Amino acid sequence: MLLTIEKVMILKDVEIFSSTPEEDLIEVASIVEEVSVDKGTEFIKKGEIGTSMYIIIEGEMKVHDGDKELVVLGNRKVFGELAALDPEPRSASITALRDSQLFRLDQGPLYDLMAEHVEVVRGIMHVLCNRMRNATKDIGELKKEVGELKRKDVRR
Repeated sequence: MLLTIEKVMILKDVEIFSSTPEEDLIEVASIVEEVSVDKGTEFIKKGEIGTSMYIIIEGEMKVHDGDKELVVLGNRKVFGELAALDPEPRSASITALRDSQLFRLDQGPLYDLMAEHVEVVRGIMHVLCNRMRNATKDIGELKKEVGELKRKDVRR
């Protein structure tokens, strides 16, 4: 089990909390729960309802839709923030690629943090905006590829 100061040092390296003052991170450190995940464990299943977000302390987690790998997340990366904000079915599955240690932050405490600390809200917005930008870019690239495939098909 990590000491509070160790948790604060880890949280400082997480994008969502990078602008949060250390004294506020002490509060965050007191409410996150440590979770261990064994290599090969499908930790989150697509379609399940979730209400927690996770921070990878140490490890590697694969985000996937069936056999299609979407992204691999490593140390200090966050996942599940959408479910913590709006509990809808999970959009992908997540499997541990190696033994991993995580912090879990449940919806209720996250909402309390957001109500008291605007920096946390800004951090979450920043992460979500980056993911939206990347998704928009990926969609544009996919549309371009589909258009090229259609043109090739028409020429045949």
